[in-house]
Amino acid sequence: MATLGDWLEPHPTGIYVRPADAWVDPSTPQPRALVTHGHADHARGGHGAVWATPETLAIMAARYGPQAGVPVGYGETIRLGEVEVGYVPAGHVLGSAQIVLTHRGERVVVSGDYKRRPDPTCAAFEPVACDVFITEATFGLPVFRHPDTGDEIDKLVARLHANPTRCVLVGAYALGKAQRVIAELRARGHDAPIYIHGALQRLCDLYADLGVSLGELIPVAGVPKAAMAGYVVMCPPSALNDRWSRRLPDPITAMASGWMRVRQRARQKNVELPLILSDHADWDELTATLEEIAPKEVWVTHGREEALVHWCMTRQIRARALALAGFEDEDD
Repeated sequence: MATLGDWLEPHPTGIYVRPADAWVDPSTPQPRALVTHGHADHARGGHGAVWATPETLAIMAARYGPQAGVPVGYGETIRLGEVEVGYVPAGHVLGSAQIVLTHRGERVVVSGDYKRRPDPTCAAFEPVACDVFITEATFGLPVFRHPDTGDEIDKLVARLHANPTRCVLVGAYALGKAQRVIAELRARGHDAPIYIHGALQRLCDLYADLGVSLGELIPVAGVPKAAMAGYVVMCPPSALNDRWSRRLPDPITAMASGWMRVRQRARQKNVELPLILSDHADWDELTATLEEIAPKEVWVTHGREEALVHWCMTRQIRARALALAGFEDEDD
């Protein structure tokens, strides 16, 4: 008797969809790749052909150069071999998608990375009923419960206003997190210019080209130190304690990440103002999503796999950990 999803082959380097002769988010170059989103732990260069949303293809082109890309819009379905392939929003970053695979009457959803919180920079997650739901578990422990996004942004603005002779230097990853912090600040009424590290320029420009309004952004290069007092400055996390930050007016170091829930991580990075702002679902959102979708089986690709598998088993949901290799925390 055939087992559910036996036409999928999980490998350490990705998920091989045998009847489509294609890989989902392969970590090594493959002839045919189905890519969920543009973060480097899911989207690698060098594939023979890539199926992804137009936004993800644009992000991959910005990072890796021109791609042999086939754009698939949200709600669109294509056929590869014996498999129908559809893309629906994942709510993770701009262009992120869940990949819906239908074969032999079975439906499998590969969620990639996802979140359930509203995000002004990307389309919201859409639940899809399925037989097998392949989920991440980056924050798959009950200790991870993300606070309200607006409250975290208000902490940032309050610290800025309380220290007019200093700047607030926010470390945020270049794809997704930096743009979200900027857009969330704008949504809270922060209309002042925001200064950015040169490493953020290209992707911020791309977001603007793709219709995500970020307001006035000014490169830090060449700006006098005193001119940035009382302003927000954005940089990649690697620059928070770098020589580069010495050109800033007595910066208050902040970092936007779900990992800021872990105090030791904040201390390790010398973060004065931890901002718990994640682009992944927290524990409650992971489990609520599984209850909403009600799949027959759950496969966990990466993160804190054991706790989520255990949660499923206690609710009579078949679950397994896939232990895929190569997935990092680039996006959080």
